[in-house]
Amino acid sequence: MFRGLFGTGRAGMRLPARLGRLLFFGFLLPYIHCEDVFGIVGENFTFPVKIDKKIVEILWTKNKDKVAEWEGQNNTTYFNSLHNRGLLNKQNGSLTIFNLENNDTGTYKLLYLDSAKENVELTFVLAVLAPPSEPEISCNISGDGVVLKCTADFLKPLHYSWKSSSIPITDQTQEVFIPKENVHASRKAACFIKFSQTEKSSEISLAQCFPDIGDGYHKRSRGGLIAAFVLSIPVIAILGLLYRRDNFNEDSGLLAKHADDHGVNEGEVTQDAEGGNGESA
Repeated sequence: MFRGLFGTGRAGMRLPARLGRLLFFGFLLPYIHCEDVFGIVGENFTFPVKIDKKIVEILWTKNKDKVAEWEGQNNTTYFNSLHNRGLLNKQNGSLTIFNLENNDTGTYKLLYLDSAKENVELTFVLAVLAPPSEPEISCNISGDGVVLKCTADFLKPLHYSWKSSSIPITDQTQEVFIPKENVHASRKAACFIKFSQTEKSSEISLAQCFPDIGDGYHKRSRGGLIAAFVLSIPVIAILGLLYRRDNFNEDSGLLAKHADDHGVNEGEVTQDAEGGNGESA
């Protein structure tokens, strides 16, 4: 039915002028639906089609050119840029475009014939957008806490979520408030943005929001190192004394053994050792 109405099925075949007249008078298509939809470059996009009747024939067009066609038991035929990037769902009529490109932007129409022999047209105006930029987090002191704000360059509203170490954040808004008592120099907060299938995140150290907290943290760290060094001095001195005593006792034992081996009085050996070189016998 669609082949006779829309042409011979060649790639890029435009719809005949008589179809426009039929659409205008409403003789052919009693139900017309139009919806603006958006996708991100590089993502996979599926047109939101909801059909609860059995479909007999399907035709998808882009700017009046065929892009996908299916009739009865035949295989689906894809045209133009969707030849290797399209997938038609024969059950519900939805069309998926893989790896969206900028030139996929356009007006898409789904025309299908259901089992009740009713012709329906659904129109979707697809805009392909560049991915959102990496989010940036700014902070401002407000009262007894800090307000974190997450921003990103994007043309459409984004979904926001937050995560932080040891701080429960349930807000899913662009701004969140954190009480000052929950702010610690070692804690961080991360913002997540999402649109469609694309998600990006950014992180900030809460010490950046309160420089005095960060300085105090570093001062405490330096103070702790100095205190540890001072306390270690007596310990090092005691270990040095013990080492010298052990060496002295070891040397005394060796002298005594040497005297016994040579039949020399231990006191004479000790005296010679302490007095240095004496006259030879």
